[in-house]
Parts: sequence; structure tokens; C-alpha cells
Amino acid sequence: MLKSMTGYGVSNIESESINVTVEIKTLNSKFLDIYCRIPRNFSEREIEIRNLITQSLERGKVEFTLSVQPVGKTVASTSVNRALVSAYYQDLTDTATGLGFAPDGTELLRIALQLPNAYNNETVDDTSKEDDWSQIKVAVLEALRKCSVFREQEGRMTAEKFVEYINTIQDLLDQVAEQDKARIPAVRERLEKQVRELLTDDNFDPNRFEQELIYYVEKFDISEEKIRLANHLTYFLETMKDSESNGKKLNFIAQEIGREINTIGSKANDATIQHLVVRMKDELEKIKEQTMNII
Repeated sequence: MLKSMTGYGVSNIESESINVTVEIKTLNSKFLDIYCRIPRNFSEREIEIRNLITQSLERGKVEFTLSVQPVGKTVASTSVNRALVSAYYQDLTDTATGLGFAPDGTELLRIALQLPNAYNNETVDDTSKEDDWSQIKVAVLEALRKCSVFREQEGRMTAEKFVEYINTIQDLLDQVAEQDKARIPAVRERLEKQVRELLTDDNFDPNRFEQELIYYVEKFDISEEKIRLANHLTYFLETMKDSESNGKKLNFIAQEIGREINTIGSKANDATIQHLVVRMKDELEKIKEQTMNII
């Protein structure tokens, strides 16, 4: 099953002490690149969070955001980090002014109080903090699960597109094969004409004649290229169904498909086939672009 590197997952869990929101966004990348926004009082858990992400999301650029807000009785043991909130508020005010509209002070304060590390938790014991982490971990795992489901859905849609593109190339290849039948007589006539010219030449050289014959046969014959291209198209579809298939492998097969298409175009010496080759290249570019977003 193909998985896209584009994904999104969010989860929200509220306990007696905290309200936890976890948001995960993923985009394509050559490697697993993780960026975390974590409240300061849980910064020691970043390595564990990164390990959970690594186990679930194999590849891609990952943006992880954790928001923890105190609720209930724990609010009394929590104070506002005024210096940081003031800095948030000022930055939001400057941004709003720079964009050319009058900021709403109440709304900006509300936003500032929701940003990371807006609160100082002064009297949290180890037991309650461990309980809070247990809730946070549940939220992290749920967001990761939703993100993985999103990636699988995107992967299925991409797989459908791949099948569509490959089938289009196969249809164009069939048209090339039909046009090749009409092309052969013209090639034969051209070859016979040049053979007659060689035979009437006083300086006729049998060795040169044999070399010229081999040259023209190799130059115009695209039989092997058609067979190899068809095999590559079949292999691409088979690889998609493989449980170990990945974007890098599919991209490599796409490159092999491109080589055969280019060779057919250069050897055919036929305007109709050239037009078909251009259309095949267009479909192949769509495939290459999509493989860059497959895990």
C-alpha cells in the first residue's frame, strides 16, 4: 500500500488537571525532519515524543505542536508568564499594525495566552506531572494515528492516479505499435533505394554494405524498446501493490520508463510516433512528480 508524505492529525484530551491538544502536519522530504513546539515544563519529554513520531511516521517533514492548558483546581497553582505573554502581545500588535488593520486588544491577549509557555506551573509534584504526561502521550498517539490514516487515504488517491497515468502510457504505446506497422514499409523502401545505389556503384564494397545494413536495422528498429517499455509499465503497477514499495523505487522505475520512451522517440524517425512520445513524456512527468510525495 502506498502512503503519501502529506498528512494531518489532531487530537484533544481533557482530564481533571489539563486540556491537551496535539496537532501534527507532514509534508514531503527526502528524510524524516521533525520540528517540535512543546511547552517548557514538558521539554524533557521531547526525545520521547520524537521517538514516537519516528516509529509512526517513516519519512517526511513533520511539524509537531503540543498545547497544554491547566483546568480545574490546577489553575490556582498556575501563574501567567507575564514577560512572555507581553512579548507575544507586542509582536501580535506589531504584526496586525504592519498588515494595515487595527488590532483588537482582547483578541490578541486571548491568542497570546494560548501560545507555548504562556503559563508557569509552580507547584506541580512529580506524581501529578507523570499523570499529565500519561494523558499527553495518549493524545500524541491518537494524533499520530489520525495522521497515518490521512497519509494512507492520500496514498490510495495517488495510487489511482498512477494507474491512470500508466494506462495512458500503455494506450499510447499501443498506438506506437500500430503506427510502427505503417512506418516499416517506408523504412523498407528507403533502405532498398539506398541498397540499389550501392549495388550500381562501381566502388561497391560488400563489407561497407553489410555495415550500412546493420546500421539501418539498429537505427530504425524499436521492437526491443517497445517490449522493455511494456515490461517497465507492468513492473511499476506490480511494485505499487508490494507492501515494501516506496517512492524512491517507483521513481527509479519511472526513470527506466523515461529512457525507453526517449529511445523510441529518437529511433522512430516518424512524426506521428514523435507526437505520441511527447504525450507519453507528459504522463511520465506527472508520475515523477507524484513519486516525490510517496514514503
